[in-house]
Amino acid sequence: MAIETGQKPPSDGKVWGFFKLPFRQTGNSNSTTSSSASSASNLHTQGQPYVEGSNHQGSANSVSSVAKSLLPTRRRLKLDPANKLYFPYEPGKQVRSAVRIKNTSKSYTAFKFQTTAPKSCFMRPPGAILAPGESIIATVFKFVEQPENNEKPMEQKSRVKFKIMSLKVKGPMDYVPELFDEQKDQVAIEQILRVVFLDPKRPCPALEKLKRQLADADAAVEARKKPPEDAGPRIIGEGLVIDEWKERRERYLARQQVEGVDSA
Repeated sequence: MAIETGQKPPSDGKVWGFFKLPFRQTGNSNSTTSSSASSASNLHTQGQPYVEGSNHQGSANSVSSVAKSLLPTRRRLKLDPANKLYFPYEPGKQVRSAVRIKNTSKSYTAFKFQTTAPKSCFMRPPGAILAPGESIIATVFKFVEQPENNEKPMEQKSRVKFKIMSLKVKGPMDYVPELFDEQKDQVAIEQILRVVFLDPKRPCPALEKLKRQLADADAAVEARKKPPEDAGPRIIGEGLVIDEWKERRERYLARQQVEGVDSA
């Protein structure tokens, strides 16, 4: 108490009242200190790496999952358009959209489409495996419903969304949808595409681009339907031509038949 009267003037009463607050809680200082030490100990324990034989595996896994969630997603695919699907607005009809998908990673990548309206929408192809640098134009089909509640045609908002997922695979293989079920923890969501309607009677850059992509997609489908072109006779061994060998054998067999008839 001698410190209060001897060194602090009355004008500093408010400041002194602030500093003498800890002295009033002297009785609780031990409990406060022990509580702080306990909290610090808990935090230190949670930050320690997992050691075999300890019981902190659960906390280590949770910290790892949180760290992964904070990391930015590394995309394997590049989409064009990037986040939209443009459809011509034709109520009561099935219309088409297109999106170019390119594998920008250094490994083989599988992709898969998903939609919130599987009964009225479908994709072609619904999924595939792309080599590094390979691209494909996927076609999306959608049935456009009639506007409701006297809604203006172009003001209709579609709640349908499309999701494109990717999965890194070991190499070239046949695509099967079960790949994404077997490796769920490795699947990445590339993009969620929303539907945008375009007036087919009003030309615009987006509509013209859509027409070009649809034409390229149709050409690719027709090219896949055609049988592979004959590259000519295949040479094997010491320069023997397969087709020529067949002709010689046929002539030989025909000569043998003729000689057999003559001898008879």
